[in-house]
Amino acid sequence: MKLNLAITTNEAVFLPHQVAESTPFSSNKLPEILSRFSLKEKSAEAKVIKKALEECEEPAMEGEDKYCAKSLESLIEFSTSKLGRRNVNVLTNDVKTMTSQEYEFGVGIKKIADKSAVCHELYYPYAVFYCHTFAKTRTYMIPLVGADGSKAKAVATCHLDTSAWHPKHLAFKVLNVKPGTVPVCHFLHTNDMVWIPK
Repeated sequence: MKLNLAITTNEAVFLPHQVAESTPFSSNKLPEILSRFSLKEKSAEAKVIKKALEECEEPAMEGEDKYCAKSLESLIEFSTSKLGRRNVNVLTNDVKTMTSQEYEFGVGIKKIADKSAVCHELYYPYAVFYCHTFAKTRTYMIPLVGADGSKAKAVATCHLDTSAWHPKHLAFKVLNVKPGTVPVCHFLHTNDMVWIPK
């Protein structure tokens, strides 16, 4: 199976919490945001910013709790508020290679949690993470062996109940299934993170 687990470099950094909270972050403030970052309205960067804002403003699905974290403090606050203030672990993919390649499953697939908060990095001028929790999920750590012999570990999340998902969700098209019929599992991207209870 070909996976793109290559290490990526994203120059975006978190803003200090007070700065992030006072910086406009909504679709109706898009012209102000673009001006602040000296971007033209029709530019590729403007489209990426607009997409990130829209994703953050979409209503949560049934069984989902979501939040777009604009600072490290708000990311930690959301994740720990869902899992408990203490005794949490943060996991990411463990990859050493700079290229995507074919991988085979290694030995020792391990279920690591039945409850998690997953944070996906969004493309934005500064670090913003789309964090969410779902009822009825399971998280695994999957050992992988690359075609070049390199070893990696990838985090996978399985959504056990997809009955409330939109019937046109990409997962259903790819798997050729209907909502609520089978679990839907996916690997996390390299810059994503999953928070789990210890």
